[in-house]
Amino acid sequence: MYKSPLLALGASLVLAFATMAPAHAEVDADAAIALAKKNDCFKCHAVDKTKKGPSYKKIAAKYKGKADAEEKLMKQITTGPKVKLEDGTEEDHKIIETKDPKEQKNLINWILSR
Repeated sequence: MYKSPLLALGASLVLAFATMAPAHAEVDADAAIALAKKNDCFKCHAVDKTKKGPSYKKIAAKYKGKADAEEKLMKQITTGPKVKLEDGTEEDHKIIETKDPKEQKNLINWILSR
């Protein structure tokens, strides 16, 4: 089929990379940050510092490599479960004020990409 082993290798690599799915979908950082600001997420969270809640870096590290990461974070931002804060107290997590699944998923992927 291929006359050159190098050409065959190149074709195999192209096929392999074409079928690989990214760990997280493309993220619109500006939209994610705007949604987080609109919902006062930065009141409790920061990208790399612990505030009332864990940093987004800490959240991303906690869920790194876990198949259910998006599902767990979606539940967190859409159902308002009780969460344990850094100081040991508990409160209901704020529900994100958007019903658009694309916006929700973009925010989650942005958090996981920290």
